[in-house]
Amino acid sequence: MSEKKNLQGVKEIAKLANVSIGTVDRVLHNRPGVAKATKERVLAILNEHNYSPNLIGRALSKRKLITLAVMVPKSSEESAFWDAPLKGIQRAVSELEIYQVKLELFLYDQNDRLSFIEKFEELKKAKVDGLVLAPTFLKESKQVCLYSDEENIPYNFINSNLEGCNNLAYYGPDLFQSGTLAARLISLLNKPNEEFLIVHVSKELEEDHHILIKEEGVRSFFKKHNIEQKMKHLIILGTDYSYVSNKLETYLKSSNPKSILVSNSRVSTIARFFEEKQISGIRLIGFDFLPENVEYLQKSTIDFLICHKPLEQGYQSIMSLFAQVNTQKTPPKINYSPLDVICKENYQYYQN
Repeated sequence: MSEKKNLQGVKEIAKLANVSIGTVDRVLHNRPGVAKATKERVLAILNEHNYSPNLIGRALSKRKLITLAVMVPKSSEESAFWDAPLKGIQRAVSELEIYQVKLELFLYDQNDRLSFIEKFEELKKAKVDGLVLAPTFLKESKQVCLYSDEENIPYNFINSNLEGCNNLAYYGPDLFQSGTLAARLISLLNKPNEEFLIVHVSKELEEDHHILIKEEGVRSFFKKHNIEQKMKHLIILGTDYSYVSNKLETYLKSSNPKSILVSNSRVSTIARFFEEKQISGIRLIGFDFLPENVEYLQKSTIDFLICHKPLEQGYQSIMSLFAQVNTQKTPPKINYSPLDVICKENYQYYQN
């Protein structure tokens, strides 16, 4: 039996047994972590289709090691957003274990440009076959792209996109459309000419280009539909709670918005301020299905969360990168995530 047929056989076995190829791999190599009934089912299918476990296992063990690098922000106390994409990435690598795939993580601080540069230097010293990149810092991210182009390393973008780069694909939300969706929610919550506020909470707004694209989507929606709204925006160049709360408290002393849209995942910071100051009557909208956000969604302090399936972004970014490295199968350039609207009444049924 040829190696190619052996590998095709693994996929067929996995499909017939309704398990992952990683599970088939564990059965073939008699590794723990597989239920007895599942193991017996896989072995029965092997026997039925005349596949030799020894031959398949031998062919798989001879495959070249493929190293895939991931350069994304690490989770922090202020936001656990990147836990979800990393879970998706790790799930994909687990399923690709059978193909000798190794994962190299280069996790940087999304509030620290030097941290990004340091991880880039580490990446250059590693020998990698592909890269998943979250392009947080514009100038530095373009340098990573140029390096990858020079070294013929295929790369995917995740969560936010950069125009004019030679990336293989993008996995993440249509940020402009995320903004228009938020605007539609505001139009349903606010009466004409009632004030609403967009709050940007970021240490470096210029680098958080994705939240500016969302604001463009908001403005476009109201212009397109000729809806009169008193749109204001508040830029808070810091993420520490005390700093954010002071800025927001100062703003609200002279303004009375009926709705507030927080343009990124830090909406829980605003919700915490509402709770501590016992502020009510202002509708609050934000992004991302994070534990800290869901906590305030349950309390109805946050009215709506717009979510983008980050776990799936991570999973698909790795799977398509592997397909390109392993079989030269090129994915579609743009792969948009769903735009899901979550509220108190449906959050318990949602899977991120």
